[in-house]
Amino acid sequence: MSDKTRCHWVKESSDILRKYHDEEYCVPNFDDDYLFEILVLVNFQSGLSWEIMLIKREAFREAFDGFDVEKVANYDDEKIEELLSNESIIRNRNKINAVINNAQIFIKISEEYGSFYDYIKTFTNGEIIHERSLTESELSRDMVSDLRKRGMKYLGPVTMYSYLQTVGVINSHEETCFLY
Repeated sequence: MSDKTRCHWVKESSDILRKYHDEEYCVPNFDDDYLFEILVLVNFQSGLSWEIMLIKREAFREAFDGFDVEKVANYDDEKIEELLSNESIIRNRNKINAVINNAQIFIKISEEYGSFYDYIKTFTNGEIIHERSLTESELSRDMVSDLRKRGMKYLGPVTMYSYLQTVGVINSHEETCFLY
């Protein structure tokens, strides 16, 4: 346990949530490899707690070839069946297919804009947004709308908002948090 005051959602009894909050949540990281990793995790997180995803993160990293976007974009039926038999990850055929599809679109966007972060910047002008107590915003709705037009799946405005917080585009630390 720590004497630091954190955002209200952090369970102090959870080492993995504390570490995520203190070292990753709302910390700008615009490397495309990381941006893809978090996209995969939020796709699978839909309907589950983020803590579950953090607990399973290493298993996902291993199962999804280190989140190598090129490899994931080229998964075939054999690899899908391998993933569906992997008890260490969330085994949902629709989510697996969405991740493969989204990897292909992620690559196209990165090629079109130079990087996936350069694409994100078209919505933010490269600025970090500071806001709290929201689960979605105009930004997350606009991005999801555009990504869906491009063919991405299993993304909604709430999921996108969480994604943008994790990668540091949105800083949502609460005023009472030591990281505010």
